[in-house]
Amino acid sequence: MPGEDPQTKQPHQRKKNKKSRPKGKGKGPPASPIVDGQDDLLSPVLQPPPKKPVEERPKVSVAKVDEESSIRICLQVVFPYLLAGMGMVMAGMVLHSVQHWEVFKVITEVFILVPALVGLKGNLEMTLAARLSTAANTGQMDDPDKQWTMVCSNLALIQVQATVVGFLAAVAAVCLGAFSRGGVELDQAAVLCASSIVTAFIAALSLGLVMIGVIIGSRKVGINPDNVATPIAASLGDLITLSLLAGVSSTLYEYRDMWYLSPLVCLVFLGLIPLWVVAARQSPQIREVLRSGWQPVIVAMSISSFGGLILDKTVSDPNFVGMAVFTPVINGVGGNLVAIQASRLSTYLHCWSIPGVLPYKMRQHWPNPCITFFSSGVNSRSARVLLLLVIPGHLVFLYAISLLQGGEAPITVTFTLFYLSAAVVQVGILLYSADLIVRLMWRRSLDPDNFSIPYLTAMGDLLGTGFLALCFRCVSLVHGLGL
Repeated sequence: MPGEDPQTKQPHQRKKNKKSRPKGKGKGPPASPIVDGQDDLLSPVLQPPPKKPVEERPKVSVAKVDEESSIRICLQVVFPYLLAGMGMVMAGMVLHSVQHWEVFKVITEVFILVPALVGLKGNLEMTLAARLSTAANTGQMDDPDKQWTMVCSNLALIQVQATVVGFLAAVAAVCLGAFSRGGVELDQAAVLCASSIVTAFIAALSLGLVMIGVIIGSRKVGINPDNVATPIAASLGDLITLSLLAGVSSTLYEYRDMWYLSPLVCLVFLGLIPLWVVAARQSPQIREVLRSGWQPVIVAMSISSFGGLILDKTVSDPNFVGMAVFTPVINGVGGNLVAIQASRLSTYLHCWSIPGVLPYKMRQHWPNPCITFFSSGVNSRSARVLLLLVIPGHLVFLYAISLLQGGEAPITVTFTLFYLSAAVVQVGILLYSADLIVRLMWRRSLDPDNFSIPYLTAMGDLLGTGFLALCFRCVSLVHGLGL
């Protein structure tokens, strides 16, 4: 019997060893005490440090976007919004002043160019600001090399788009003017094309540089670029564009006897397009925009041109005195606010979902206005804040216009009521349209930063000019009835 004990215990001990081996293989850390030197050799392999920063940065940005309160949104938006509005007031002063220049009286199609060229800040600069703000909020611009490539590619892209859209806007203005006047004069058409191309090119370059500086700076100081970049683009865009258009067109009109000057200017700027295309194709994202991003820009330019046709027909009518002053203000405020909302919606979608799939909090394909304005989400919160800023902001802008214009701007109580009503309806329509269009673009796997803002700002130009003309008409009817 004593000789049988080793034989009976040995199989039992082997079973224990067999059971213990899988446990050692299943867990990595317990195997390390077996060999003393393996712990030091395996620890760098088991804990790769470089992956953690890449995964954590977007989570911080997502949390910030989702946790923004109404007060925080308002405080970040209100100062750039008022600054942008004062820039639009100054642009209205410029347009009211230059409408009496000879070039504006002889070549009346310049007024058709005004909404189309001013709208380029929505087509190009605000789209650039939204695209770079999304890239900054998602951590794509934290690497200096990627940041430089993205900046250069985006600048080259807007130069291509500005040159092409400026030329097409001039062609559209010539066609609409020929339809209304019954003919085309070639020398005036050449001046119009050259003025449009030069204005679009210089305005896009200068505003693009400002936008890049604002977005990088706001990112460094901890401010959401979505809240400040588009208003600053709006504040400078109208004033710079109108001043450039007035100066360039009057200069070329003075030298209209040199028949080759305007066509030569057009050929020089159009000849630079291949150079900008090569520079823009360095970034894969911009390469895709360069290939497929033309439709919204061209359609938006066409929509804005119809708003310019309304301005051309009303600016010289005695019943519409002051139309030139208020057009940049009402158009700019509407485009400014809706661009902020569209940029925020796009950033939210990039943070919380993938293209083609709406996140759970935005799962409705066609939400009703109650969801857009009265739900508890951060996007509805920002829509309410932006809508509530309309009346206080316009009251400040109307007061500034009355101080600067004196008795030339007809700001009465009746006009103010009609004007504020038109502005609220315009912004309400635009904010609801932004919710619909951004969701539609995202479901179709299109980047809302590139496709939504041009449509929305063009709608703002058309609605603003149309509602403003209707406002003047209602005021004249009320005065005609003696009320």
